[in-house]
Amino acid sequence: MTAPIGYFVHHQGRGHVERCAALVNALPDSRPVTIFCARDDIFPALRPNVGIIRIPSLFEPTGAEPVMDWVPTPATLHCAPLGWHGIRTAMTRITSWFAEANPALMVCDVSAEVAQLARICSVPHIKVLQHGDRRDPGHRAAYDGAAGILAPFHSALAQPDWNADMLQRTYFAPGLGCPSGPVATRAAARERLALDPARPVVLVMSGKGGNGFAQAPIAVGARAMPDAQWITVGQVARDWHATEPANLQHLGWVDGVEDHIAAADLIVASTGNTTCQQILNAGRPWIAVPEWRYFDEQVLKARALHAAGVALHLPSLPSSAHAWQEAVATARSTHDPARQQSLAGTNPAPEAAMWLEGVITRLWGNAADNVISLSTAS
Repeated sequence: MTAPIGYFVHHQGRGHVERCAALVNALPDSRPVTIFCARDDIFPALRPNVGIIRIPSLFEPTGAEPVMDWVPTPATLHCAPLGWHGIRTAMTRITSWFAEANPALMVCDVSAEVAQLARICSVPHIKVLQHGDRRDPGHRAAYDGAAGILAPFHSALAQPDWNADMLQRTYFAPGLGCPSGPVATRAAARERLALDPARPVVLVMSGKGGNGFAQAPIAVGARAMPDAQWITVGQVARDWHATEPANLQHLGWVDGVEDHIAAADLIVASTGNTTCQQILNAGRPWIAVPEWRYFDEQVLKARALHAAGVALHLPSLPSSAHAWQEAVATARSTHDPARQQSLAGTNPAPEAAMWLEGVITRLWGNAADNVISLSTAS
C-alpha cells in the first residue's frame, strides 16, 4: 500500500488552499493524502483518495480560554498560547494520524509549529516558503529541519537573505495553484465587462487575507486621473473623510477577476501570492503596495518584485495627486510585460508533484543516504 502524505493548510487567504489542491490533484491517484485545515468548505474539487480532517483554528480563540500570557513564549514558537483546548485537539488529531497512518511525508503550508511537530514525531516534512523577515528561531527551525522547501514563485523572486543551504533544498514552482495560460485581450475583457473600449482603466486590487486598502487615497488617485475609469475589487476600508469622484467604482469581491486584470491599463495591487501570479501572467503595468502581514511578508515580496523589474514598489498608497501622477508615470515607463510573463510560470503542478514524489523516494527508498540533493526549478 502506498504510504500517505499529510498536508497542513492555513485557512487564511486563498493561496494556501489553491496551491494545496493543485499539488495533491497532480499526485498519482495511488498516493493517499490527508489534509488538516480549520475549514473544509473552501477547497476546490479534490481527486479521489484525498480526505480532509477538520481541526480547530490554531490562532482564533473561542472565548473560553484562560489567560496565561504571564508565562513567556519561547523564541522557537510564534503562536502557542497556553490553556487552549482547541490547540490540544488540533495537535492530537494530527499526531494520532501520524501514529496510525505512518505517513511518508507532511507538507506544512504554513505553520512553524506544525512543521516542528512533524519533526519531533519523526515525520519528514516539506515546508512551504513565503517571503518575509523570517530570521527568527521558529522559522529557522522549520526550514532547517525540512526534507525540502517548496516555493510557489519564480527563483528570480528569491530574497537575498536566503542562504545557499536553504536554496539547495528549495524547489521553485512559479504559479502553483494559480490560473495560467492565455490571457483575454483587453478588448474582449472590456466587452464582457461592459467597459468603454477606449477609456483608460485603472484597477485597484486587494487580497482576501486582510482588511484591504483605505478608501481615501484611492479617491485621491481617481481625482488625479479624471479621464480614467477607476475600479476596485476586493475589500476597501472605508474612510469617513473620503470624497469620491464619479470615475471611481467599488465592486467588492468578484468572480472572474482575470477579466478585470486583462481589461486594465494599470494595476494597483497588494502582493499576495495569487494576486501576484495573476498580474504577472497578464503582463500589465503594476504599482505594488504591500498590505500588512505578519513578518512583513508582503513588504519583502514587493521588494523582490521591484528588484526583479516586474513591478513598482511603493510602501503605501500615494497621498497626493502629484504623487499619484509620478507613480503612474514611473510604472508605465518601466513596464516590461515580457519579463513579467516570464516569471509567471505555466502549469507547475505536475512537475512539483514529481519533485515531491522524488523526495519521498530519496527519504524512504535509500534510507542509508543522509545527503539529499534536491533539484531546483527556475
